[in-house]
Amino acid sequence: MEESDKKIKLIAKLILERLIGLDKWGGAHSELKKVLKSLPNYIRDSNKGKKHINKATKLLVNYNLLYIKPSTGELHVSLNPRMKKEIYEFIDEIDNDKLY
Repeated sequence: MEESDKKIKLIAKLILERLIGLDKWGGAHSELKKVLKSLPNYIRDSNKGKKHINKATKLLVNYNLLYIKPSTGELHVSLNPRMKKEIYEFIDEIDNDKLY
């Protein structure tokens, strides 16, 4: 696996873990900006990190693990409750060593 792919998957894992911690499944959603604030500053504040965050979000949507809903002019996200098993499998398969 390429280094940037690994970083993208690790960021995706952090997003999933944050949403699980907030208990945002199905109809319960949270503003994407608020979820991303839980990521470390050194990721959020770098151009490369921002690109990786966007790719990680798209990856989760493409895997059907994450719902995106426009609400009150902002993007809101929630976990797909039908994919609960796959979400936990995705988290388990990611090795959480160094992000950057």
